[in-house]
Amino acid sequence: MNEAVKLAVSNESLSILQLVLQASLLVQLVMLILVAASLVSWTVIFSKASSLKKLRREADDFEADFWSGGELNSLYRRCTEGGVEPIGMTGVFVSGYREYTRLAGNTAIERTDLVEGVQRAMRVALSREVESLEAHLPFLATVGSISPYVGLFGTVWGIMNSFRSLGAMQSVSIATVAPGISEALIATAMGLFAAIPAVIAYNRYSAGSESLIARYDVFVEEFLSIVNRQAESGQRRS
Repeated sequence: MNEAVKLAVSNESLSILQLVLQASLLVQLVMLILVAASLVSWTVIFSKASSLKKLRREADDFEADFWSGGELNSLYRRCTEGGVEPIGMTGVFVSGYREYTRLAGNTAIERTDLVEGVQRAMRVALSREVESLEAHLPFLATVGSISPYVGLFGTVWGIMNSFRSLGAMQSVSIATVAPGISEALIATAMGLFAAIPAVIAYNRYSAGSESLIARYDVFVEEFLSIVNRQAESGQRRS
């Protein structure tokens, strides 16, 4: 029984391979494009999953350290030690605190100017993080939106060629029509195979990126509030 099942699966795989090899050059080109798009999109999917997981873990760890009650100067030194450029929420904090220490050394600066300077530095860092989070998402959206149409184009072209060749035949049966239509429909199947994972990944990673961006925005406002209070208290003491 098992031998029969294995033989049937082998024959089916071989027949699909033969249909692909027997397809017209344009249909084969369409299939090649869809396979390449699928491979690249899966590479992006796995890479994006790893980076988002890393950034969520980084944000959780940093927020735990930030709100633990320790000194910000000590936290800044820990974040910048090792010579590694910080990422995510840590990178936003480092940019803001670096600008704060630079401006706070100028005793003539106004409180509003200090807060605005820190805000600009953090917004620039936040923009870089947003750009990194949204990288490659347009590619997934493109693959998800156009792959079915590319596959459908290959199918229409293959069926058109099949019916054109059938017009020269005296008698037509299912056996003569089926191979041409089957090889054409493979292009549609490959288009869906490339599009569905890309659409699912795009929706999932877009939501994950927006969630992280919202957390970064909240942190920027909270840090600016702390800077504003410290600058105000410093001016009162002076």
